Amino acid sequence: MAFRLRHTLLACALAAGAFAAAPALAHEAGDILLKVGVTHVEPKSDNGTVANGAVKLDIDGSTRPSFTLTYMATRHIGIELLGAYPFKHTINAKGLGDIGSTQHLPPTLSLQWHFLPDATFQPYVGVGLNYTTFFDTHSKLGTLSLDDSWGVAAQIGVDYQLNDRWFLNADLRYIDISSNVRLNGADIGKTKINPWVATIGVGYRF
Repeated sequence: MAFRLRHTLLACALAAGAFAAAPALAHEAGDILLKVGVTHVEPKSDNGTVANGAVKLDIDGSTRPSFTLTYMATRHIGIELLGAYPFKHTINAKGLGDIGSTQHLPPTLSLQWHFLPDATFQPYVGVGLNYTTFFDTHSKLGTLSLDDSWGVAAQIGVDYQLNDRWFLNADLRYIDISSNVRLNGADIGKTKINPWVATIGVGYRF
């Protein structure tokens, strides 16, 4: 009995030591999370009309490198900024085909709730504000421009902890993006992009 007790105590001590030596995987208050990856922007299927509703627009998707910076205000609450290399989209018009292209940047500031901070899989949800600026817009029909857009953004994602610093990330957002369309300075309609935005990447916790 004493032999078994000694072995049991030794096993408990070893287990406690291993647990104490294990890296802390949780995001903590004050941490800064840097994530880099690839983001795909997929506009919704119906992107609005121009020319008094006579011409329907269709905007294709785009994939670019991206990054996010997150400040953990508490173990549960994060404040995140999304940035990316400019996305480029082809603009198609029903009956006319490819009529032009545009580029945009969609910086998005989000407030996140990390509801399982101690888990290896750390899911989160977020809501925030998006600002989209369009530039380098070209069209064979004339001088085409798209107004900048402000809208809300919602997200769901998960961090998978590899060790105490590195983690993998997957994230899905829905962003409200709409813009007035101008041709040769005249307002000809409105486009509603409203894309799903999917990201996969790798992160480091500072």
